[in-house]
Amino acid sequence: MTYEQLEEFGQELDEVRQRVLNDIGQADANYIRRVIKVQRSFEVLGRVGLFFPFFWPVFLLGLAFLALSKIIENMEIGHNVMHGQYDWMNDPMVDGKRYEWDIVAPAEDWKRSHNYVHHTYTNIHGMDRDIGYDLFRVDEGQPWYPRHRFNLPIAFMLMLVFEWGVMHHGVERSDYLSGKISKAEFEAQKKRAWRKIRRQVFKDYLLFPALAVPLIPLTSWWVPLAVLGGNVVANVIRNVWSFNVIFCGHFPADVQTFTEEEAQNETRGQWYLRQLLGSANISGTRLFHLMTGNLSHQIEHHIFPDIPARRYPEVAKDVRRLVEKYGLPYNTGRLSKQVLSVAQQLAVFAKKPADPYQCGNSPESKALREAQQAAAAHADVPVPERSAS
Repeated sequence: MTYEQLEEFGQELDEVRQRVLNDIGQADANYIRRVIKVQRSFEVLGRVGLFFPFFWPVFLLGLAFLALSKIIENMEIGHNVMHGQYDWMNDPMVDGKRYEWDIVAPAEDWKRSHNYVHHTYTNIHGMDRDIGYDLFRVDEGQPWYPRHRFNLPIAFMLMLVFEWGVMHHGVERSDYLSGKISKAEFEAQKKRAWRKIRRQVFKDYLLFPALAVPLIPLTSWWVPLAVLGGNVVANVIRNVWSFNVIFCGHFPADVQTFTEEEAQNETRGQWYLRQLLGSANISGTRLFHLMTGNLSHQIEHHIFPDIPARRYPEVAKDVRRLVEKYGLPYNTGRLSKQVLSVAQQLAVFAKKPADPYQCGNSPESKALREAQQAAAAHADVPVPERSAS
């Protein structure tokens, strides 16, 4: 694209965004309130159903309702509300500044790492900590370390406990060690995390099992344990679903990453283009999109994070029209296709590269990093060129 085309591309997307913002109103407010009512009804039905483990059909139905409730709260309500998509309603129930979601990650720290860092510096190496979540190697721009051999098994384990990974991601230990945040800020993050952990563990793993204790004389001693197990399984189902939706939106093949130099002095059009190239969509039905919090439209979400997510299907038509107009790629596919693509990416980048400069612990890579650090400290010191071998 020429500079002029990029500017035109950015202006046309700005017009799409403004048109939707001008149209936001009662229908959007009714929608989110209706979703909240459904989610809360599912939670009540789920909680009640788990108190009948001696009648398996009711128990399993309760487990399904509780898992659905947690998925909808996490994806369509919590994520989108905390983006400020419904702040215009002036309703405390959907106020992005006050909302606290039903996972162990504190909203305040998630909003900093996600809303600000990730959405501003999407897929920029050294700036967006969501590239690989400090655990995986997901493209060749990341240095390879021996732990990356276990990309796939680590991904599987993270999938099961994903809410805990999100919580840990918000406690920015690496930023503290590198001096990007103060000790006081780091300690505050840890304190918020422990407070939220205590709240969630008490609610799901102590309170509700304890409420089943009075049923023991009428049923059996294992009923509270069944309630505890139901809460654990519901959280795991929610974790697995969230993990797959998020990873399929960020790490399939052909999703691009960028260097800090490539993203310097971006225009609005260039920022939009980076969001487009650094994201992927998942095709599906209207119900499927609801269950993903419309993050199945990850491209549109990265381009317009402040627009109510229910509008992404209509916005996608405009985005695809502009993509075709300017001859740009649009990464989309079924959930099975994107999951397989993510797994293949993790497997490919788990292998040790032949190029020693891509191995983070090799003498060549260490020497290059030291030279780059010296060049940054002394602008007149040249950085050695990378070997062609």
